[in-house]
Amino acid sequence: MTSKSKIRASIGILLLILFLIFPFLTDMKQYISIPNEMITFQSEQPMSIPNLGNNYTVTTDNSIVTRDSKIYPNEQGETTLVYKKANIPVKKVNVSVLNGKKVIPGGQSVGVQLHTLGVLVVGHHLVKNNDKSKSPGDEAEIHVGDVILEMNGNKIKHLEDVKPIVTNAGKNNENILVKLKRGQDIIETKLQPALNNKDNSYQIGLYIRDSATGIGTISFYDEDSGKYGALGHIISDSDTKKPIEIHNGKIVRSSVTSIEKGNQGIPGEKQAKFSMKDKQLGTITKNSPFGIFGILDPTVLEGNQQKPMAIGLSHEVKKGPAHILTVVEGEKVEKFDIEIVNTIPQKFPATKGMVIKVTDERLLEKTGGIVQGMSGSPIIQNNKIVGAVTHVFVNDPTSGYGVHIEWMLEEAGIDIYKEKEAQVG
Repeated sequence: MTSKSKIRASIGILLLILFLIFPFLTDMKQYISIPNEMITFQSEQPMSIPNLGNNYTVTTDNSIVTRDSKIYPNEQGETTLVYKKANIPVKKVNVSVLNGKKVIPGGQSVGVQLHTLGVLVVGHHLVKNNDKSKSPGDEAEIHVGDVILEMNGNKIKHLEDVKPIVTNAGKNNENILVKLKRGQDIIETKLQPALNNKDNSYQIGLYIRDSATGIGTISFYDEDSGKYGALGHIISDSDTKKPIEIHNGKIVRSSVTSIEKGNQGIPGEKQAKFSMKDKQLGTITKNSPFGIFGILDPTVLEGNQQKPMAIGLSHEVKKGPAHILTVVEGEKVEKFDIEIVNTIPQKFPATKGMVIKVTDERLLEKTGGIVQGMSGSPIIQNNKIVGAVTHVFVNDPTSGYGVHIEWMLEEAGIDIYKEKEAQVG
């Protein structure tokens, strides 16, 4: 057989194989997409299970009932789903049913204040001395985004901690030993204050900040632990655009006064009034990619009509109708319709798990869709809290991202899997 004949024969065989296996490719893709393990919570609400097709049946080995490609997890425990074709097992899935975890959905608008770890460098400026101008901070190679932790061995927590050290060093014509944090690195440098002739004060040529404020939305409150989560995304400094490392923080009551409507290319914004002198409603102990977290004073929920609600894990979220809870006027939490356009079942924490679209005509008329300050608004589907609003699409303010609630709970230090670990142990 010639080389050309061998090639033609090989191609023919390959085409025949592809022809024979083509009907099974869809089955294989669906087979691979089905996990080996699923976790859900005891509930009267059904949980959809992956479907391999009309030619497959699903059986289970105990009281969890399956029908219409759904699990009805009425009792806690472990079970196994068995996918069969022509009564031959082809896939097994271990299912753990845990005691149903419930949290109270939020939606309240709050004022937020973060106190930085040390003081944050947000810019440089020149200090004019006679005919010369210089920035001591720049010359000391202190960068925007650096956090000043210590000066001459003294811990720096607030802006007012800096001035007396600078003044004393300037009068004595001495350098200041500065310890700062840059990313994950601790760096030491020296700088010498310069005298500003205009006001006869010693300066270091740095713009610094020790706190940041803004507004956001409460996502959930856990009655068992007193913990809460809000925003659904990290808070970054407005000037440096870098995440703020916090020393501590607090939230206070906030009232929405107006809405700057969003348009294509220009995100909208909630305008709200609040005072950091008001009663503290909660602490902020963590600022992470999944939001801000701390302990909440339950009085913030007074008048809230929402009762504890079951949580939905990422694999339980489906494309289709849902709603959010948020404030668009005053302090009234309202329900607005959305659609979950896409959702990704996630085995590991990720900040962008859902794509959502506002469908509520009243909300679209009021805000144009998702606006700044709405981040953290809880997402509800099938009577379960499944996530929170995080980001708006700048080019389409009707749409944006949502984060799955299980990752926010994990970040808050709420272990929703503890019973499974107890069973295993």
